[in-house]
Parts: sequence; C-alpha cells; structure tokens
Amino acid sequence: MTDALTGLLGLGARGRLLVIGVSGVRARLQRGKVAAVVLAVDASPRTREKVERLAVARGVPVLTGPTAARIGQRLGRPPVQAVGVADRALARGLMRLSEELRGDTDS
Repeated sequence: MTDALTGLLGLGARGRLLVIGVSGVRARLQRGKVAAVVLAVDASPRTREKVERLAVARGVPVLTGPTAARIGQRLGRPPVQAVGVADRALARGLMRLSEELRGDTDS
C-alpha cells in the first residue's frame, strides 16, 4: 500500500517536483505553488493544524501518507512530516492512488 505512494514521492523527489518539510510546504502553499500535500500519518498535531488549515484555505488536497520515518527514508532524509507536490500531474497520480487504496479493504 504505502510502497506505491512512497515510490511516487521518490520519483517526484528525483524530478525536483516536491517541497520537503513543514516550513517549505507552508511557504509554497502561501504562494500558491503546491498542487497537493502529503502529511505523514504520525505528523504532530501542530504540524497537521498548521499545514492542513492553510492547504484547505487554498483549496489544496491533503493526503495522509505513511509514517514520517518511511517518507524520509524513501526521500533519503531524516523523518519528513510534510511533503508538498508542485507538479499537477504527480498530484493527480497521488490522489488517484490514495482513492484506490481507500477503496481497497484487502490491503
């Protein structure tokens, strides 16, 4: 389940299509440069509140991803609580995958 999501995030990182980290995501959200946000399932309540509120206000979808450690590992970084997706096509792919995973109760 999370392998596909982190795989897409890894591709996005290699293509420089992501903003990694809470402060960067918030800054890009404020400038309207983020098409979707992935928050780690274990993101702190403060991070969730700060990023989610801004994303919702900007009409940017927020997806729940794997743990911060798992995201960070895939991106070659320490634990990452928030990732902004700058590319609209990648954001659509992540949202489609997230919808498929929510509908798949077998995994």
